[in-house]
Amino acid sequence: MTKAKLSSDIDLLVKKQTPDIWCLGDYTSAPFGVGNMDVLVDGEGNGSLCILAHGAGAPMDSSFMSEYAQGLAEKGVRVIRFEFPYMQERRLNGKKRPPNRQPELIECFKQVLKDVDGPCVLAGKSMGGRMASILASIEDASANIKGVLALGYPFHPQGKPEKLRTEHFPDLKAPMLIMQGSRDALGSIELVEALPIPSNIKVHWLEDGNHDLKPRVKSGFTHEQHKQVAIECGAQFIKDCLA
Repeated sequence: MTKAKLSSDIDLLVKKQTPDIWCLGDYTSAPFGVGNMDVLVDGEGNGSLCILAHGAGAPMDSSFMSEYAQGLAEKGVRVIRFEFPYMQERRLNGKKRPPNRQPELIECFKQVLKDVDGPCVLAGKSMGGRMASILASIEDASANIKGVLALGYPFHPQGKPEKLRTEHFPDLKAPMLIMQGSRDALGSIELVEALPIPSNIKVHWLEDGNHDLKPRVKSGFTHEQHKQVAIECGAQFIKDCLA
């Protein structure tokens, strides 16, 4: 495992499609108490840069995250994946625990953004996409954030559609693309299309997809098809934001 200790080493990280694990910065003084943060990097060093955050239940190297990151890399996007503190802890001791509180998640994301120190698009699966959009809505952190990409945005908690998670949307200045399954239990097409969503936020619907973008067999679509559309649309969105 090769490690890069300084933010200036980010440009030297990886020149190949196969991901490796790297160390991004030193967070021993961070309020969430993490030591060195390991990240995965996919794509060429000169590609459009995307920081990709995982969802609440699966790590940065889950099959979905790996497939999506590698798919973006094949289309010329350089992708940095990282893990929030609770997931780093799970990797160390094997014990499952709930996500950290929102301020800790945002601080972790902000640290990665700070070390990258350049124009980029923030992206994330579910909770990761929500944290990306919240960070992009914070004025003092948003200068280098040129766009936000969410894969299955959690518009509300499971079974609680009245508790919307969109209060920060009006503060989001960068464009945002949401790839959403039409029957997502955390934000269906019926619910989302009735919401007053700002014009800089676009939703691309994937027919009959669930929260993981997976459709039912009877829909005539496949999960692979929907994931490929999400990769193609996401890559184009990232490149457009950083053009």
